[in-house]
Amino acid sequence: MARLLARFAEDMFWLARNMERAENLARILDVNETFSRDARGSQNWLSIVHLHADNERFFAKYQAATANNVIHFYLLDPENPSSIYSCLKASRDNARTLRPLISTELWTQLNMFYSWIRTLTPADVNRADLARVCNKIKEGCQSHTGILEGTLYRDEGWYFYQLGKLIERADQGTRMLDIKYHMLLPATTEVGSPLDVSQWNALLRSAAGYHAYRRVQPRGMSPTSVAGFLIFNNAFPRSLAVCIASIDEIVVRLRQRYGLRAGNRTLEILDGMRGTLANRSIEMVLGGGLHEFLDWVQVQLIAVTDDFGRSFFGHAPSPEQAQVA
Repeated sequence: MARLLARFAEDMFWLARNMERAENLARILDVNETFSRDARGSQNWLSIVHLHADNERFFAKYQAATANNVIHFYLLDPENPSSIYSCLKASRDNARTLRPLISTELWTQLNMFYSWIRTLTPADVNRADLARVCNKIKEGCQSHTGILEGTLYRDEGWYFYQLGKLIERADQGTRMLDIKYHMLLPATTEVGSPLDVSQWNALLRSAAGYHAYRRVQPRGMSPTSVAGFLIFNNAFPRSLAVCIASIDEIVVRLRQRYGLRAGNRTLEILDGMRGTLANRSIEMVLGGGLHEFLDWVQVQLIAVTDDFGRSFFGHAPSPEQAQVA
């Protein structure tokens, strides 16, 4: 890359991914606590471990996926690279490399945010206080986004930040839908019951999509309509369709505006994904197997991330990064 050093582009990409991941995790933990006080409570906490494919790492440290164990593992555990603590530490490290490119306001906010989470102890994140802590994390991530939107210069770095955010968003959204959809499929007697509706409500809130969903579906809620909204809706910013279309458009702009010749493989993959989304309905996806479809999406996202590593960052990402986890 001629104008922007490859290492700066990669740090922009991962700064965005780490911040997006931290916010998603805070939302999932918060919503899970709110909706886990039922017969499926323990299953709900275990689903977070499944969501991030952390079974081996988690059960090497804990015997059971209790609420306290899962909360500590994903909030404060420095040995878990996917914990919120680790995400914020990595974001600060990314920002340190990017110091010549980012504003003083952004650097200060990240430092204060990271310093705050370092002060938290397990006693601070018990179930009674979890909502307060998660709200502060979400607010910190949203403050970061606001400062960055208002101060970051619109050059290649801006585009790579957007790419990181969108890939992480697509990845986390499809993982969550895959795990939660099959966990929440109710027995026939539960369909339409308060428990059934509350669990689908929780899935939408975990994706920050409840109010947007109600714009489309003012009444009622079904597994098919929720899955269709999260995959195909063209106006919800966290849907798979919007994320893939936006990634495609940004790669095209990078190539056109900055003369970048790399990314042919990425565009081929994205073109295939957009074509698949355009030619399928949610009924077709469910008929062919939702898990199989979302697994295919994950494979494509990993391929895109790998191609970024080779084409734009000068090397393939580490195996841990390439898991898109």
